[in-house]
Amino acid sequence: MSTHLPVDATTAFLFPGQGGFDGEALRRAKELHPQIGRVFERLDTVTEELYARRISDVLFGERKADLRDLLDSDPWASQVAIYGAGLAGYEILAARGVTPDVLAGHSLGEITALVAAGAFSVEDGVRIVAQRVAVIERQGGVDGRMVALSASAERTRKLLELVDEPLLAVATENHDEQTVVSGPAGILDRVVAIAGQLGVGAIEIDTPFPFHTPALAPAAPEFAAYVRKLDQHPLHRPVYSPILQRYYEPGDVLADLLAEHFTQPVRFAAAVRHLRETGVKVFVEAGGRAALSKLVAKVTTGSPVRSLPTLALTGGRLALDGTLQELREAGLAAPERGGLAELLAPSVPAEVFAAYWSERGQMVLELVRTELDAFRKSTEPRRAEPEPAAETAPAPAPASYGSGSGPRPEAYDRERLFAELRTLYAEALEYPEDVFEDEVQLEAELGVDSVKQVELLSRVSSRYGLPPRESGFRLATYNTMGKITDFVLQQLNDQGAHAAASAAG
Repeated sequence: MSTHLPVDATTAFLFPGQGGFDGEALRRAKELHPQIGRVFERLDTVTEELYARRISDVLFGERKADLRDLLDSDPWASQVAIYGAGLAGYEILAARGVTPDVLAGHSLGEITALVAAGAFSVEDGVRIVAQRVAVIERQGGVDGRMVALSASAERTRKLLELVDEPLLAVATENHDEQTVVSGPAGILDRVVAIAGQLGVGAIEIDTPFPFHTPALAPAAPEFAAYVRKLDQHPLHRPVYSPILQRYYEPGDVLADLLAEHFTQPVRFAAAVRHLRETGVKVFVEAGGRAALSKLVAKVTTGSPVRSLPTLALTGGRLALDGTLQELREAGLAAPERGGLAELLAPSVPAEVFAAYWSERGQMVLELVRTELDAFRKSTEPRRAEPEPAAETAPAPAPASYGSGSGPRPEAYDRERLFAELRTLYAEALEYPEDVFEDEVQLEAELGVDSVKQVELLSRVSSRYGLPPRESGFRLATYNTMGKITDFVLQQLNDQGAHAAASAAG
């Protein structure tokens, strides 16, 4: 299959790297979602083999697992926990019928993304993550750390030039105001001190080693040799690499490319911008702590993009619940069993209904909303117009566009109608009115998806008392504000002409 992003792609799954684990959120989610237990049972078979310990016991035992504790006592467990949480999030979303158009990972998360796309088995994914830790430890562990600076990548590089240390490096470019630096611990202390003098904030990253730095170059060949022995399979979903700044291709030797991750930087902000420009409108973070969803929100500020966390606690609540609800409302996830799914297809297996909803749910929602709007209008009682007194001249028709006492055909002025529609759309979407020019593309330029467009058109129909749309109506035909205005104007004029003809008859 082609590993390039499909033209109509809208959804990306993101897999976190260092720091991307929320133990309490994972525990809570495990009680509700059996996919988590099943994923970690598969991981257990490998961790028992490698470490004589089940990762499930470490994370779900009597003692609650904290990432900082894992880093201090079991570095391998911290990395497997991040990997496992990402896969578990992916499996929960897939079970709910959410189908990503592209996968992407942040650092360690690229391994998770490749496994989710089928490049390696779940078990081999654990082996790759574990070997990543082991080869670094065999090189002496590399006494270093990673620090996030509240500065752009360009400013950070200038700061590193002041220190002039070859093992220091820009590890990740998260957004325009956050860059992560990786290197030897003592040298990083100097960087943080200089940053403080310049008014640049610094936060240490929870990680066992300083990834993405030249200091790890000696470990790369051994790691690549190990991964080459594992079975590599064709990808069944596109995977975009923020490190390579491209999609993985069928001819890629993943062992060599994953080894390059040791020393190459993660350009996450650039990857998000690329995916957004090529059509992605919904970013779902499959994993913990909501770090990537927050980064996406910063990178895409001012753009109509949804950025959704999963296995994280927000305001004391599991973010996954709200994310699944948002995805259901957008037609990107299947309705819950016991609700619409139970009503429509009680005998259909959950996974079959989820697959159906993933492919056709948005179309079903659009149809139901259109039909429901038409039905509502057909049941509204018509108000009888009072007969004017014989000696009194009839009052002039009101200038509004409503249905019951509609205006005369000559009152339908396009300029005024366009202004009213622009206000309606701007208020509903929380955009400035001036972006709604006559030729602006609602989806291609403003990111208004088809579900939202149907909802807005239903509001317009209700406001102006338009008749039900004909069966051949195609939403894609009315993709600009000008075309919508002309459509509504035509409907109003047809209504006025019909009313005039009825009166003459």
